[in-house]
Amino acid sequence: MTSAQQFAKNFANGGGGFAKATELKQRILFTLGALLVYRLGSHIPLPGIDAGALERLFNQQGKGILGMFDVFSGGSLSRMTIFALSIMPYISASIIMQLLSATIPSLEKLKKEGGAGYQRILQYTRQLTVVLALFQAYGVSLGLSSADGIVVNPGILFMVTSVITLTSGTMFLMWLSEQITQRGVGQGASVLIFAGILANLPLAIVQVLELGRSGALSVFLIVAVFLLMIVMIAFIVFMERAQRRVVVNYPKRQVGLNRMAGGEASHIPIKINVSGVIPPIFASALLLLPTTILGFLGQAGNDAAWLQWLNTFLGRGALGHNIFYAALIIFFAFFYTAVVFNANETADNLRKQGGIVLGHRPGEDTAKYFDYILSRLTVVGALYLVVVCLLPEILISKYSLPFYLGGTSILIVVSVTMDTITQVQGHLFAHQYENLLKKARMSGNNFGNINLPR
Repeated sequence: MTSAQQFAKNFANGGGGFAKATELKQRILFTLGALLVYRLGSHIPLPGIDAGALERLFNQQGKGILGMFDVFSGGSLSRMTIFALSIMPYISASIIMQLLSATIPSLEKLKKEGGAGYQRILQYTRQLTVVLALFQAYGVSLGLSSADGIVVNPGILFMVTSVITLTSGTMFLMWLSEQITQRGVGQGASVLIFAGILANLPLAIVQVLELGRSGALSVFLIVAVFLLMIVMIAFIVFMERAQRRVVVNYPKRQVGLNRMAGGEASHIPIKINVSGVIPPIFASALLLLPTTILGFLGQAGNDAAWLQWLNTFLGRGALGHNIFYAALIIFFAFFYTAVVFNANETADNLRKQGGIVLGHRPGEDTAKYFDYILSRLTVVGALYLVVVCLLPEILISKYSLPFYLGGTSILIVVSVTMDTITQVQGHLFAHQYENLLKKARMSGNNFGNINLPR
């Protein structure tokens, strides 16, 4: 029986380690409480907004970048609530700091300092989040003020109030995500995005069924869409679990006068998709910019022939859109993988620890071997992302399916679910190990007095 099957059995029976794991239950309850606060806040509207006019705007512009970011905000953007910016400025700041840490020597040095360096980088990330949130909040309030009829009383008071409210909402979500990471289950920012997408999935399914009832979609096509989703979920699970294990041998070393330690073999796991969901998000944002610009420019955008041509060429469902979408996903997959996995640093750490990859000299030769493996894995991972994101994209553009059924949404939901289950399993195994030690002490076994062979 695998560890996942054992976990499912214990969870279903309400017994085993889960029923006695008090800390784990507290973490799960804390996470659920935090998500409840998040969902309540995503329904508190921004003051001074006409809900009817806002709904009409989203009906016109919902297929652009606004619709995509509304997915990540869990519908908060289309309702224009206090959490309209969602956690995205914090995620953007984290990505920017990762990129800067790989290119700026001072930040790279901080990254290698351990806990203290990590806290400094985290502080810089929070400060950058404030800057990005202020900038985005100003842009949102300016766009709302320039649109006809959306703001009840446009003016400087609305601008100041909106910027402060939206920025405060993002900072609260940043704090909440960090609390989930420390005191709950899962990675906080990912869990918040996951909750927003999952909360709107039932509505997306209802919209698909409504399209079938009105005759816009055939029953066969609806069944095919849901079957495709099931197949995609299974495919994503398989690919996200797949990894290449590079075997590393550690030589024996003398400890004391007559003892030898070490000599064991370990491995370094390298995932096929190291970049995660970052490439589809960046690619979608770039390709949907022309549509969004046209929507905000109004008549001026309609008079710009080059912008109209670009919007048609890169419009959803067009051949140019699909080609550039696939190309951008592949580009960002290679780019972000190079940032996340540093082959030279990994090889240098192995050399310091005495680890050896068979057939390769420590140092530069090992780094080249890691680059060789990583480049080929990234090709497979990038093609996997293209398939997962492009097939639903074609269906969305051709049959007007909701954004929440897109490949990026499904990829986020499945990945976060897998990571959260893995973390829960880790807490369960740690709890079972503690219980084993307690039983051993109660039975009189004293592991500290075991005589080691000399």
